[in-house]
Amino acid sequence: MIDWLNFTPWQSLAGGILVGLATAMLLLLNGKIAGISGIVGGLLGPAAGDAGWRVAFIAGLVAAPLLYGAISTLPAVRIDANALTLVVAGLLVGFGTRYGSGCTSGHGVCGLSRFSVRSMLATALFILAGFGVVFLVRHWLG
Repeated sequence: MIDWLNFTPWQSLAGGILVGLATAMLLLLNGKIAGISGIVGGLLGPAAGDAGWRVAFIAGLVAAPLLYGAISTLPAVRIDANALTLVVAGLLVGFGTRYGSGCTSGHGVCGLSRFSVRSMLATALFILAGFGVVFLVRHWLG
């Protein structure tokens, strides 16, 4: 169901364009894939001279909504889950990210645009798993 009162097609389009530009610039100018899990993971044991761009990229991810919030009203955040559910979900996402050798940003945004067969398969599996979890939660665990 679409929440028409909070439907923001123009902001969503602008955000998508910015994500695409940032992804393309990182790849074309630095030869790096904008996969968030890989960028963050690379901070845990960075190669010499490799931490700067990673920190800048993550800082940009944190700063962008803060800057947007300074000029516009951010939507209200509503989480319909308890702490245990969030912890289990986070662990499952982390496990899936490691098992799938990347996250939705790396495979879904960067891999698909490079026509990577591995990323196409991974993204299809992300989506199917999401469908399955929603179906399970809404219809079986309800």
